[in-house]
Amino acid sequence: MMNPTTGHGRGRGRLRAAAAALCLLASALSAAASGSPASALTPPVSLTADDLSTWQTNGIVWSMAASADGTVYAGGTFSTVRPPGAAAGTSEQPAVNFAAFDAATGAPTGCSLSFTLSSGTATVRSLVLSPDGSTLYAGGQFGSVNGVGVSNIAAVDTATCTPRQDFKVAVSATVRALAVTDDTVYLGGDFNSVAGQTRNKFAAVTTDAQLKPFTANTDEVGRAVELTPDGQHLVIGGDFFTVNGTNSHALAVVDATTGAVTRSYPGFIPNTSTVQDLTSDATQFYTANEGTGGGVFDGRIALDLGTFDQVWRDTCLGATQAILVHAGVLYSGSHAHDCASMGEFPDQPRKHLLAQAVNDPKLLPWFPDTNDGIGEPVGPRVMAQTDKGGHHYLWVGGEFTTVNGSAQQGLTRFADGPDTGAPWVPNVSASTVRPGQVDVNWQTSFDTDDGDLTYRIYKDGASTPVHTVTASSVFWDRPQLTWTDLDVAAGETHTYRISASDGTNTSAKSPAATAVVAWGPEPYPTRVIADGASLYWRYDEGVSTFAADSSGNLDNGFLRNAPAYRQTPAAVPGPSTAIGFNGTDEYAYSNRRHAQPTAFTLETWIRTTTVRGGKIIGFGNLTMENSGTFDKHVYMRNDGRLMFGVYSSGGRRTVATSAAYNDGAWHHVVATQGPQGMALYVDGQLRASNALYTNNQAYAGYWRVGGDNLANWPNRPTSNFFAGQIDETAVYPTALSASQIASHYTLGTAG
Repeated sequence: MMNPTTGHGRGRGRLRAAAAALCLLASALSAAASGSPASALTPPVSLTADDLSTWQTNGIVWSMAASADGTVYAGGTFSTVRPPGAAAGTSEQPAVNFAAFDAATGAPTGCSLSFTLSSGTATVRSLVLSPDGSTLYAGGQFGSVNGVGVSNIAAVDTATCTPRQDFKVAVSATVRALAVTDDTVYLGGDFNSVAGQTRNKFAAVTTDAQLKPFTANTDEVGRAVELTPDGQHLVIGGDFFTVNGTNSHALAVVDATTGAVTRSYPGFIPNTSTVQDLTSDATQFYTANEGTGGGVFDGRIALDLGTFDQVWRDTCLGATQAILVHAGVLYSGSHAHDCASMGEFPDQPRKHLLAQAVNDPKLLPWFPDTNDGIGEPVGPRVMAQTDKGGHHYLWVGGEFTTVNGSAQQGLTRFADGPDTGAPWVPNVSASTVRPGQVDVNWQTSFDTDDGDLTYRIYKDGASTPVHTVTASSVFWDRPQLTWTDLDVAAGETHTYRISASDGTNTSAKSPAATAVVAWGPEPYPTRVIADGASLYWRYDEGVSTFAADSSGNLDNGFLRNAPAYRQTPAAVPGPSTAIGFNGTDEYAYSNRRHAQPTAFTLETWIRTTTVRGGKIIGFGNLTMENSGTFDKHVYMRNDGRLMFGVYSSGGRRTVATSAAYNDGAWHHVVATQGPQGMALYVDGQLRASNALYTNNQAYAGYWRVGGDNLANWPNRPTSNFFAGQIDETAVYPTALSASQIASHYTLGTAG
């Protein structure tokens, strides 16, 4: 059987029928070895990432509640709603800070309420339904509901959609959080008095608006309240540092009757962070956290309901605003941008919707997305869920104005099916470095709600795949797969196309990747591989957005902002081509995150006439943005001279060439570091060295080609990015010898 990431076709060119049969057998064995084919959703995720058609608001949705009969109530700061697809200002209906929707259709119901304030801007910040669904409680900053005078809190009869005249209690400032039982309404917010009595930030009233003796006074704003399932305790969250005089920052558990502190959390959450939302299931409760400044905690925490101790916490950066549990999964709305500290994606543009198993902080493959939107802006602000018509619906509200790349403001929703989104079309290349075989390489695809995808390879236009394999990928980790076709003969031309399937939806087949089978080994790449390259990008893909790794280690590259393929003549004579970078924003980075290399060699070929310099190759801690930590790099100065630098012994250490290499000719550039120090070779000759510095900065990172940060490095060029052509990039885990480097140059220029 075969490893799921690599396979080999069987047979020889002279025995076509037998070879074809053997290839099909090998494919079947490989598929069996790689596990079951992909399913439509990767468990435990049970909601698709496909957003459903939903009405929109013209402002921010801060709060939602969903009834058992499938009605979703939304409150916030807005004045109208409009149909899906309608542009702002068109087809609008009045909806003054409140609207009600059918969970299954996304359309408004007949329930219309107007939350207003005599002066200033009214807003509805919290909504919660009574256990029997007969009453909807609303909190926020408002003075009337449909003309009925209230004071920042109101009760609405859901059968008639009218405010209850028998529920009136004066709350001195904004109500931001609500929880309710059969006889009690708990509230949290900015207030310091309720019903004329001192209640700092948290309080409880009866369902007929009588103040209860419950006292959980805090020194700063209350933002979240959550009753434990047994009804004995109330979990409170917010900005506070003390509860009833007890030190407990941002989070506490209090007695649901008296408000006395049951569990405090001094130092548990950094002083720079707050709790924005709380939710629970049968065994745990969960916090959503937001931080400001340095040393913040922005992620989520799971705590045991029996002991109130932490079970896990994630450390993603990008404040979490809303959380919700469904079927063993914690869904969250945030603007997460850096989850590298927990082994997930590095700092990059924000992701706004995530999912985690309730017993494990690892991110699950569920990645619908919104934009930041208006307001602060941070994207999603609130979540709600309910069932209707045999489906489960997750509703999301907030500040966003797009969902999954399309215009959609304030509201969106997802369901447990059907899954209609197909995976991305695979990026494919075919190469013939070795004689008598074709290596088919491809970058695994991305699907917003499926991590396990099944790939099928089609050869020479056939309708039946010659190879099938299932593999896992997520948007920041799309490893290279490879399959070797031995059913070929020297001089033949073959084409390969690949599709990706989630078990329900299948992508289009990739554009055809073509290879002419080599008659003999190519001298240059054969030597690069033999000398131990751990990464080797030849840039021959032509139409894809990745650089296949020919080293055998499957460390493919992501190509950003469409560098120019098929540049000729290439650096090394033969069938290969080069790639061109624009010197502005184009670059490539390795899929794999690497530990600090203690010894290494960087090798590539360059051709340029730039007078703005730029980074050619280097090691950085980020992928989608300029790195914040970066060294182990070769860059060109404005005058064309080359510099090799590492951060060592507390400083930036560099060596430089005396000659310029921006003359429009191809040049072979190699930088090494090891026990003998630093060395920089050009065109097979040692041009600069320093034996003093044998180490470099310790951090995990990614190999980047064509551009990255160069801030504060000596003779920094005008541009961080290299304008010119690059070819045959290789990285080695050792310092190559001078003779090896000279040999590579000779082979690369011999033809």
